[in-house]
Amino acid sequence: MDLNKIALEKDSHDDLKKFKSKFLNNSNEIYLDGNSLGKLPLKSIENLNETINKQWGQNLIRSWNDNWLKMSEKINFKMSKLINSDNDEVLVGESTSVNLYKILYCLLNSNQYKKTLVTDCLNFPSDNYIIEGLKDYTEKKEISILNYNNNLSCKIDVLKKSIQENPGIYCLSLVTYKSSFLYPIKELNEFAENNKSIIVWDCSHAIGVINIDVKDSKTKAAIGCTYKFLNGGPGSPSFLYVSKDILSHLQNPIKGWFGHSKPFNFENKYKPADNINKFNAGTPSVLSLIPVNTGLDIVLEAGITNIRNKSIELGEYLIKIIKDELLKFDVKIASPIESSSRGSHITIQHKEAWRICKLLIKGDETRKKIIPDFRPEDNIRLGFSPLYVSFIDLFETVIAIKTILENKEYLKIDNSKSEVTKN
Repeated sequence: MDLNKIALEKDSHDDLKKFKSKFLNNSNEIYLDGNSLGKLPLKSIENLNETINKQWGQNLIRSWNDNWLKMSEKINFKMSKLINSDNDEVLVGESTSVNLYKILYCLLNSNQYKKTLVTDCLNFPSDNYIIEGLKDYTEKKEISILNYNNNLSCKIDVLKKSIQENPGIYCLSLVTYKSSFLYPIKELNEFAENNKSIIVWDCSHAIGVINIDVKDSKTKAAIGCTYKFLNGGPGSPSFLYVSKDILSHLQNPIKGWFGHSKPFNFENKYKPADNINKFNAGTPSVLSLIPVNTGLDIVLEAGITNIRNKSIELGEYLIKIIKDELLKFDVKIASPIESSSRGSHITIQHKEAWRICKLLIKGDETRKKIIPDFRPEDNIRLGFSPLYVSFIDLFETVIAIKTILENKEYLKIDNSKSEVTKN
């Protein structure tokens, strides 16, 4: 089987290949880190220039009424379309960490659920830091972290047993950052509800590449960043979704200006908005929101179902060539093999993962620069955004890793780990 030929054939029939031209690309580079930071859409450059030079530079304060307030509403509407929520159940603003704090704090103080906080060993460390900071608001002044005897995949039976025996507020990553494990969201939401619990989903590694339907999956609360597969730019604002089923029972712990029901009446007494806007606080970060708007436009144009289908196909192809070319070099696949249990990156493991990453990023006269990322202790994450990653990109990446291992090129590289990625 000619895997190179297969890649070229798949690329020739790829309906999404036209979207790569919408991004700033480097012809001598293969970018496989969209699960950490998405590429820059060309339209974002144009829109930012327009915002800075004309709206801010010339129109100044008038642009709030003419452009910026309406822009926030438009972005929220587009996000609601992407996740199939009502328009007044989602907003984009603040960071993922801040939004996670808000929603967990609200739930702990709503008296709708037992005041317990539970997460698991697969959750993103930053989320667990936020959860740890809320332990004083729990009944036992502690949090529970479920362990599955590995840090790669969830044991659903263990999780369900915990929900039964320790009901309350759970926080999980829909797609895990290390292995790309994808939780069965609908199954777990229904199980939680039947056991007087709620799951707050961090969708950072899922939004823009997984079909998240909050209504069909019976999701009640979710957050997620916009700078990965939504290509919103470094540090771009997070989204927050709260179902109307619980929204009226929750009060934002930060009583800020834009969370007021009538912010421009400048009333001395705070009266929260009666919809998702109650979770707003300060003035929207306009310059950070501009690229999010562009990124959402691209994803909606491509169609999330089409994106997911290509993601599955890319993943299956990548696993095939890894098995054929790399397993003999003691490379292990740390991600789920089944597509239904996997997001849009595949993690491989090797004892020389750090040095392999450094060599890939450096490139040489025989191969392109290849940008994956490293996660301790021995993980190489290969992220594939269907909007700009091709099948031949994955083929060339695997062959590059094979060459490095065959020739033991890593022995020439310093093994210090001062940086995650380095050019």
